[in-house]
Amino acid sequence: MLIKVCGITSVEQLNELQLLGVDYAGLIFYPHSPRYVGKHKMQASETKAQQISIRKIGVFVNEQEGDLLRLVADWGLEMVQLHGEETPAYCERISKQVKVIKAFRVGTIDDIELRVSPYRDVVDYFLFDTMGEKYGGTGKQFDWKLVSNKALGKPYFLSGGIGAELGKELHELASIQKDLYAVDVNSKFEVSPGIKNMGLIRKFVDSLKNNS
Repeated sequence: MLIKVCGITSVEQLNELQLLGVDYAGLIFYPHSPRYVGKHKMQASETKAQQISIRKIGVFVNEQEGDLLRLVADWGLEMVQLHGEETPAYCERISKQVKVIKAFRVGTIDDIELRVSPYRDVVDYFLFDTMGEKYGGTGKQFDWKLVSNKALGKPYFLSGGIGAELGKELHELASIQKDLYAVDVNSKFEVSPGIKNMGLIRKFVDSLKNNS
């Protein structure tokens, strides 16, 4: 099970995550997010100058295709994570240029299969997050049973209120849900929006990777 830490806002954090053995770093390109890289004055040139090798995922919401692809090139993004109302056709066009994760916000009675089916053949990964009124995370966990008992036919990232104390539960879920590819964490590992608690992240990495 791989680990993605989202909402990274500095090159220093990228370096620290890399040293801790985190697999993916999420950079948010949605201007309304408190973790938007532009608000924190993070620059693409900084990451290139330091030759940071951690795999970077750009998080977007209903971005214009041309602007998205420009940011992919500028920042050296390995994947894009799409959190808006992006259509299957949009995702298919983007996926010809870069790997695509399509995010779905999960409620209590969602028909997951009905929602994900149109995207199965046009994206590389799914991501499941908790339903909220606004785009982005809620810091709350949804009922994992909504995805754990389904054959999704696509590797997925699990997000939504995941904290350092959930290592055991995540191992149990991974043992029964073979499509679970990675966990995506954010607000439960922060001092403030965009500022990560690296001590907590270290404990979480240890619990998932060294005790599996």
